[in-house]
Amino acid sequence: MIELEKFFKQFDEGAFEKHFDTPEACLKVLAEQKWSGGYKCRRCGHTNYCKGRSPHSRRCTRCKYEESAQSHTVFHKCRIPLPDAFMISYKVCSNHGISSYKLSEEMHLRQMTCWRFKKTILECIERHGDFTLPELERMRKKEDTSE
Repeated sequence: MIELEKFFKQFDEGAFEKHFDTPEACLKVLAEQKWSGGYKCRRCGHTNYCKGRSPHSRRCTRCKYEESAQSHTVFHKCRIPLPDAFMISYKVCSNHGISSYKLSEEMHLRQMTCWRFKKTILECIERHGDFTLPELERMRKKEDTSE
């Protein structure tokens, strides 16, 4: 499991923006880290896969279940562009105390959007000791039932 807080700290902001400027670059890192220990289908447990329809997704060769690199991560169901989500993650990991207002100004996004995503990141750090890519189904289910 990648510790994104440590991973992000190896970049300065300029290098980070250049490296993660496209959704493709972000998905590549997510896929590499998500399945670094090997692929296992969430539905049937099969370990063989082929390339999925979307970039960096994997499709089980037995049950045909397709899983994106983004699913079951902090970025699952993220409504903002992935490079923006990565940048918010970078800024929050660099400075846990950054305000959602400052994020909103810098990212040109709504303040509430920045606040929600920052909250998700900080909950993940609090729960796991770092900003990792853990299973977040329980956290997402909790959000879905409260809406």
